[in-house]
Amino acid sequence: MKTAEKTMITVEALINAPVEKVWEFWTDPKHIIRWNYASADWHTTRAESNLKPRGRFLSRMEARDGSNGFDFTGTFEKVKQYDHIEYTLDDERKVNIFFKRDENSTIVKEIFEAENDNSEELQREGWQAILNNFKDYVEASGKFEKLHFEISINAGAATVYQTMIDDQKWKEWTSGFNPDSKFVGSWEKGSKIVFLGTGEDGKIGGMSSRIRENIPNKFISIEHLATIQNGKEIKNSPGTSDWSGALENYTFNEMNGCTILSVETDSPKEFLAYFEETWPIALRKLKEICER
Repeated sequence: MKTAEKTMITVEALINAPVEKVWEFWTDPKHIIRWNYASADWHTTRAESNLKPRGRFLSRMEARDGSNGFDFTGTFEKVKQYDHIEYTLDDERKVNIFFKRDENSTIVKEIFEAENDNSEELQREGWQAILNNFKDYVEASGKFEKLHFEISINAGAATVYQTMIDDQKWKEWTSGFNPDSKFVGSWEKGSKIVFLGTGEDGKIGGMSSRIRENIPNKFISIEHLATIQNGKEIKNSPGTSDWSGALENYTFNEMNGCTILSVETDSPKEFLAYFEETWPIALRKLKEICER
């Protein structure tokens, strides 16, 4: 009896980074949890990787709204550093990943066996989206530093969420960044939003951004697109900080009527000291407003 031929799907990306860096970011769990998701309403909460033949790996994938989750698990079959990884998923599907050096860039190609529950196109789109996230993460790694802040607020997640994005309360709790802080636009997913303030020179400046994800009372992700100087959007201009691609993520975790608000934000290196000083001030102000 002839065995049915298995469908193989290929995705690939050209990553502007040397293969040594690409390999590290692909295989190290501390990096995997940063890029391993197909859309912003999912994330990897935990990753394990015993990178050797017969070694096991695990990525815990969860919806940010808590509605679903699963373990992506398997066994490594072949590992050739900076060149090739082959593994078998626990559903017995085979996956091959190739890393090809291209001067100072790297081509990453994944070839995987299709499963039967979803269309080939949907599978291709999902795996390509994850690979694109990986590309963005690697290429941004030398451009931004990642900062993490969190605060416990004695109020429910709905209260913290609504307070944070309220027009008037936004001006109040973000005044530590700029006394004239405000936003113009919508918090709906996919919408453009502009964050503005007045500089020491009296000119209007700020950030042009988009709402990458908004799950009420759970998660907000902002992607910054360009800086604004004197009313004009500036991107990749000499002498100005390039914020394009920077993410600002808010996670709301409620337990027993108390909310832990976590903020993960990208920052150019020249702003690190400023944000390390001002973010705690802003979050304490938000806590004060929510607890009134």
